[in-house]
Amino acid sequence: MLTNNLREGLTFDDVLLVPAKSDVLPAEVDVSTQLTPRIRMNIPLVSAAMDTVTEARLAIALAQEGGVGIIHRNLSVEAQAAEVDKVKRSESGMIVDPVTMSPHQRVSEALEVMARYRISGIPIT
Repeated sequence: MLTNNLREGLTFDDVLLVPAKSDVLPAEVDVSTQLTPRIRMNIPLVSAAMDTVTEARLAIALAQEGGVGIIHRNLSVEAQAAEVDKVKRSESGMIVDPVTMSPHQRVSEALEVMARYRISGIPIT
């Protein structure tokens, strides 16, 4: 029987951190995360690669806070790439490769593209 190998497991609701005085200074705490053997992040925000957790919306929110969202694999390769593209296009700052449209395209097409990429405007070139 496998009961000999079972260890205690905790979920989010099983843990409560009670505020209290601490002798540890914030500058002495390392909250970095070793994401891969070659990638260390200085902020411990990484989402679960679960279809009920991470798609573009959460990945964008985490990226804005310095974290990483792992897009789940329960999508086709094309759909995964589309989710990543949404995240990349929503970065704040300078847009290196903006979505553009020609003056001959319909407003309905522009609205569809804006909804797909979660953007509020499209340059007409």
